[in-house]
Amino acid sequence: MKPEFITKTFSHMPVLQTERLILRRMSVADAEDMFAYAQMPQVSQYLTWSPHADVCFTYNYLRRVEAQYHRGEFYDWAVVDCLDGRMIGTCGFTSFRAASDVGEVGYVLHPAYWGRGYATEAVRTVLAFGFEKLGLHRIEARFLEGNHASRRVMEKVGMQFEGWQREAILIKGTYCTLGICALLRQEYENFFR
Repeated sequence: MKPEFITKTFSHMPVLQTERLILRRMSVADAEDMFAYAQMPQVSQYLTWSPHADVCFTYNYLRRVEAQYHRGEFYDWAVVDCLDGRMIGTCGFTSFRAASDVGEVGYVLHPAYWGRGYATEAVRTVLAFGFEKLGLHRIEARFLEGNHASRRVMEKVGMQFEGWQREAILIKGTYCTLGICALLRQEYENFFR
């Protein structure tokens, strides 16, 4: 896969839809919805970022995201509840290794939606996009040690646990151990068809 293909695809990010969710570009209009969950310490406990201090921080973050979308350099969708139109989280690709046809997926949801299958639904949709539209061979996901809920989501969508990377990342002043799960294209085709 060529990097130019990724840039072109995500500079005109498609809207994806599931039974309960719409995945679309984020915008500054989502600042209040994003801040509602991004300010909560339990949301960022197992993530690389800290809680948002105020809605102005969230607004400025989304302004930067809009510029990155324009350049085709941001690969994350807003996850929107079909019933009320609220942005309830994000799901998408955090990075690509284009020369090897590999993408890494990540996700975060408002706690009110935890444990109800929304993350699984969103991730499954992003996996389908990655394998069917981008032509990826492998999709990975990483989680911090202790984040059992995130690992369960990965396993529900067919990803296999591959092991631990001990103290592989420095987050908020602490060296953290990462777990990695992955799904190959052939496994995806067998799992979902």
